[in-house]
Amino acid sequence: MIPTKADTGGRPSALFGRAHSMFELAAINVDWLIVSRVAGIRCNRSAFAASGYCGTVKTQLKLGAELGAVVITVSDRCSRGEREDRSGPAAVDALLEVGIPAGPPRVVPDGIESVAGAISAALGDGARLVVTTGGTGVSSRDLTPEGTVTVLHTLLPGIAERMRAVSVATIPTAMLSRGIAGIADSVGNNGALVVNLPGSVGAVNDGVGILALLVRHVIDQLDGGDH
Repeated sequence: MIPTKADTGGRPSALFGRAHSMFELAAINVDWLIVSRVAGIRCNRSAFAASGYCGTVKTQLKLGAELGAVVITVSDRCSRGEREDRSGPAAVDALLEVGIPAGPPRVVPDGIESVAGAISAALGDGARLVVTTGGTGVSSRDLTPEGTVTVLHTLLPGIAERMRAVSVATIPTAMLSRGIAGIADSVGNNGALVVNLPGSVGAVNDGVGILALLVRHVIDQLDGGDH
């Protein structure tokens, strides 16, 4: 049975206990977001503050404009103006909510070359986080992973695996996503994290919830930080 707000007092710690590491916090935070979405619990900054999470969350999310995040929407129909882009703006909004500023989504058609070109352009601009949305499914035009892998030098399969595991709890078809994540060279810095998200708003929100608590650690590692 999913707990109600009355059961938990609106506090994630009442349900999950207190995290003792960044990785425990990441798992707890994402699972709480899913439970709160299903149960209708409003999980906000005050709830985290009351639970003792606020300091850790702020430390992980205080990324600033230096991160240079870029969101890329991959869709034939959106690129032709035949359909409104909803997942790209949702990704931008979700990133901003966790303290990661990003400009308007860059919209490109499906295809290996278009995806690789858009990611390469973002990396050429010095982006340290590139998030794509769309084109991760099984249709003949879903080629975002194939385009993405051409610019990566290191794969991070755990990120994509976690995203699928989280999203499938509320979106059963999420198990069909072929999105990948990894590290690519970026102009003027020590590298960037590149992540494919599905084209649904729900999956985008789940994905950003996971990324929020990992991005700083990844960037720190790329910049030579301690483990």
